[in-house]
Amino acid sequence: MTQAIEDYALIGDLMTSALVGRDGSIDWLCLPHFDSAACFAALLGNKENGHWRIAPAEAGEGRRCTRRAYADGSLVLESYWETDDGTVKVVDFMPQRDSAPDLMRIVEGVSGRVTVRSTLRLRFDYGHVVPWVRRSEGDRVAVAGPDSVWFRSEPPVRTWGEDRSTRSEFTVGAGEKVAFVLTWHPSHETRPERADPYEALEQSLADWREWSAQCRYEGPYREAVTRSLITLKALTFAPTGGIVAAATTSLPEELGGVRNWDYRYCWLRDSTLTLGALVSTGFLDEARAWRAWLLRAVAGDPADLQIMYGIAGERRIPETELPWLRGYASSAPVRTGNAAVDQLQLDVYGEVLDSLHLARACGLASERHAWKIQLALLDFLERNWHRPDEGLWEVRGPRRHFTHSKVMAWVAADRAVRTLEGAPHLPGDVQRWRAMRDEVHRDVCDKGYDPERGTFTQYYGSRELDAATLLIPRVGFLPPDDPRVIGTVDAVRAELGSSGLVRRYSTEGPSVDGLPGDEGAFLACSFWLADALHMTGRGKEARELFERLLAVRNDVGLLAEEYDPRTGRQLGNFPQAFSHVGLVNTAIALSAPDPAH
Repeated sequence: MTQAIEDYALIGDLMTSALVGRDGSIDWLCLPHFDSAACFAALLGNKENGHWRIAPAEAGEGRRCTRRAYADGSLVLESYWETDDGTVKVVDFMPQRDSAPDLMRIVEGVSGRVTVRSTLRLRFDYGHVVPWVRRSEGDRVAVAGPDSVWFRSEPPVRTWGEDRSTRSEFTVGAGEKVAFVLTWHPSHETRPERADPYEALEQSLADWREWSAQCRYEGPYREAVTRSLITLKALTFAPTGGIVAAATTSLPEELGGVRNWDYRYCWLRDSTLTLGALVSTGFLDEARAWRAWLLRAVAGDPADLQIMYGIAGERRIPETELPWLRGYASSAPVRTGNAAVDQLQLDVYGEVLDSLHLARACGLASERHAWKIQLALLDFLERNWHRPDEGLWEVRGPRRHFTHSKVMAWVAADRAVRTLEGAPHLPGDVQRWRAMRDEVHRDVCDKGYDPERGTFTQYYGSRELDAATLLIPRVGFLPPDDPRVIGTVDAVRAELGSSGLVRRYSTEGPSVDGLPGDEGAFLACSFWLADALHMTGRGKEARELFERLLAVRNDVGLLAEEYDPRTGRQLGNFPQAFSHVGLVNTAIALSAPDPAH
């Protein structure tokens, strides 16, 4: 039985992550990194594709824990099971690693005496490869090709092989504990060093709490902001500073549909909003690391700038389908990689330059070569901003002159002008970039605005709308009180609204994205609407929308990419960094005075 996307919680070690269901089953885990092949892929198939469930023996398939929550200020998950025989707690976490990644699960008796069962099914290569399992010095070791996983319990409990799985069963009373440790290691190397699970738990709690205590946000939404920042940190690949868009691939934007993409990569489009969220809440080390990743990724020929990169800045992300997986809720195909990497999306040039301008404005020490890279990007954009592209949403239909792409070209020129005005010693022709800025502004206002309806449209000459135009006042293209801005906000809310939330664009009729089917309300865009309402003086409506969005979070404060108001289900890859960045930035905006007063 497929669990709802919102039934999952995230644990991770800043290099990879796992999803733990409310039924006690870990159904998604990629080792050793976010973008590695999964060894638990039941999320996208069934239990035979790999999972690890720990639950009371009497808890049948589909039964959920009584309650769960993260330990305050951490990514350590605590799940409680109340049974007729007593209560047990399961603590799930992944300690920040020294070398090999560890997944740890500690079962603790709370009251009575409860019999607990563990069922471990390892399936390497996204559920495709069944490993050979043997005993070694009291551990179980599963090996197939380049992968090995070592599995043990402390203290040892009765464990046996059955039905191509490893099973354990034991009984705990109040205060008694059994810890399980699962460690990945390259199969050609010697046995990894054993970690003490109880020491690792204390260290993990201390590490996370020390980190989250740095949060400078003190407004009314501190709990939600802190949880979102912890989630963003968990989606960060620590060695490089890259932040993946989500922990998963192929969770659908429509149940049973084909809009299933791999989001375990780093998108340039997220850069400005992410950097702003980190800087505003006091996480300057993470902001510097993200900026450094960005500079490394975009280095090279500006004509070859990609919209996304791998976690270390890799450029090759070939898209492949995995036919042996049926897909979440039969939503096929399951994809790894992302063919959108080859698209032309001119808005990313604006987003990169906006990020680097923001970093300079916030006092992050600038890299010597950063300005040279920006000038090269500007030079390319000056020659190419007139071209049609695939736009922010990576449409797989024909290229068009997307209004948002042109607005971001304006942003690129505007940030160059501002930088040179503030630092005239830097090389660059400020008059040249002013001229470009003015030309793009005229072009957008002439061709991207529908005076009859009083709104900016999705692309030149269209009647369709796009929630990305809500960003026009935020990036400074027009002031919030401009009638064209107010008209756009009202039109987007009216035509793309979905039970108070907002879709990215219309999928009715011949869709601009070239794909069949529908999708849910896009959560990041809904946060943008709250921002736009606040900027245009409608603070009460903005706060009401924001609190509606907070109610969409699951029981442990996580958001996917989209939400279906009709069914009350989260949709798309999970948890989604863009959604949590939107939450943080909107909470900060709403803490500021209402512009109308």
